[in-house]
This record gives sequence, structure tokens and C-alpha cells, in this order.
Amino acid sequence: MRLKDHALSIVFAVAFLAALVGQSFAGLADFNEEQLRHGAATSRWFDFVTSSDFIVDVAENWQSEYLQFFLFILATVWFVQRGSPESKRPGDEGPGSDEDQLVGAHARPDSPGWAKRPGWRLALYGNSLLLTMGAIFLASWVLQAMAGVTVANDERLLHGQAELGFLEYLASPDFWNRTLQNWQSELLAVGSMVAFSIFLRQRGSAESKPVGTPHDESAVESE
Repeated sequence: MRLKDHALSIVFAVAFLAALVGQSFAGLADFNEEQLRHGAATSRWFDFVTSSDFIVDVAENWQSEYLQFFLFILATVWFVQRGSPESKRPGDEGPGSDEDQLVGAHARPDSPGWAKRPGWRLALYGNSLLLTMGAIFLASWVLQAMAGVTVANDERLLHGQAELGFLEYLASPDFWNRTLQNWQSELLAVGSMVAFSIFLRQRGSAESKPVGTPHDESAVESE
């Protein structure tokens, strides 16, 4: 395997791990400062990264990111934006024909095995990206809720308030404040990317049209 052929994945994996580790140490410092202000015991790094305080912060970011991708993948099947390289051409809405998708009788010799198999295998594989993004979103959202109720109840106990049940927490302002503040930022980012890429360019990027492409051209066909 040539590392150069997988450089994009490797770069983002390394950057992700560096950011996650950095978050763990910054979060630990912030958590311990808060504990000292309340006259409570401080925490060690391992105890902190396995605590609900750290998990809820990580999970609420993950669920919003994967919701973003889930919605974007689904929306780009059925909706178009003229002029954006993030969109299909107007008129190409929908899942496409078997010939366009290189499946079934139209599969190539080097097509993935399940792309050649009719029935449930083809249906599952043909929607596998959307299903995976949706599953990760749901899993991380549930994890956020489970960790969040623990954090919220710890805070309530500090103030002499009664604990919340899991379903009560799901209906609470704290849960939806954490959730919606992440959703709105992700939806804004995706929408901005779609709109900005109509008129703006980045030479050499796969996320941009070639610099000289007309503004109203949605996608550039390979020659």
C-alpha cells in the first residue's frame, strides 16, 4: 500500500487524534478548575476521559457531524443547486438508473461484488453510506443523552435539586440546548459550502470547480 494514495485519510485521522487528545487535556484542566471553585476533589486524566463530563462533550459533537453528513447525502439524492460542485446537474434528481450506477447487468468486472447481486444485497449496499452515517449519528446521540443526564444530575445535586430521569432529561432545555447549538452550526456550514462554491474557487481542490468553470455549471463531467 502506498501511503501517498491514502494521504487524505491519514492526514485527517492524525489531525482528529491530535485534536481529541488536546481536548482531553484542556477539558481536564477546565474540569479541575471548576472542581476547585466548588471545593471538590480534582480528577486524573484517565478518570476524566472515561467520565460523563468528557464523553458528553465528545458525543454531542460527533452526533451533529454525522447528522450533517446523513442529511447532506440524503438531500443530494433528490435536490440540486445549480452552479454548485456539491450538487448534481438539474434534471439528474433521484437515485439514478442501473446503467448510471454500474449495478446489476451494467456492473463492470471490477465493480464491488454486491453491486453485481440483485435483491437485498444490492439494495443494502446501494444505501450503505447513508445507513452507516445514520447509525453513527443515532448511536452518538444516545451516548450524548446517557452521559448528559449524568452530568446534569451531578450539577443539580450541587445545587440541592432533585435528579432527572432519562426521559425527563431528553425533554429538558439542557439537552436540546446542547443538541440544537451543534445542529445549527453544522447545517450553516454545509449550506454555506454549497452556496459559496457556486461563485468562489479553490484551485486544485476536489471540493471546487475548476477556476474557469462558469458559475451556473453544477458539475463537471470527466473527459
